Amino acid sequence: MSTFILQSCSKNRLPEGILSEDKMVEVLVDIHLAEGLVSTFPIHYDSSRLLYPYFEMEVFKKHSVPDSVFKKSLEYYMRDVKTMDRMYARTIDSLHVIEKAINE
Repeated sequence: MSTFILQSCSKNRLPEGILSEDKMVEVLVDIHLAEGLVSTFPIHYDSSRLLYPYFEMEVFKKHSVPDSVFKKSLEYYMRDVKTMDRMYARTIDSLHVIEKAINE
């Protein structure tokens, strides 16, 4: 019985250097907001592609997350479709709440 408990606890643990699902959702929300903001600028697509990385770095600074940790975490979570679906559903829900608050 104790072996089962240890195994189930270790399965719930994240590898070192991987953001929690909650933190990933927070960062993903801000990344999508940054993408949306850059897309509204009246500039050519090539220029916006050059500008976006600066906004992305501001998101990482805001959350105190190195870009390498975000990328490693994204790669980790992308291995599990159900987890990514759940995280993106939360991300989309958060973006809808923000949009609704802006429109009110």
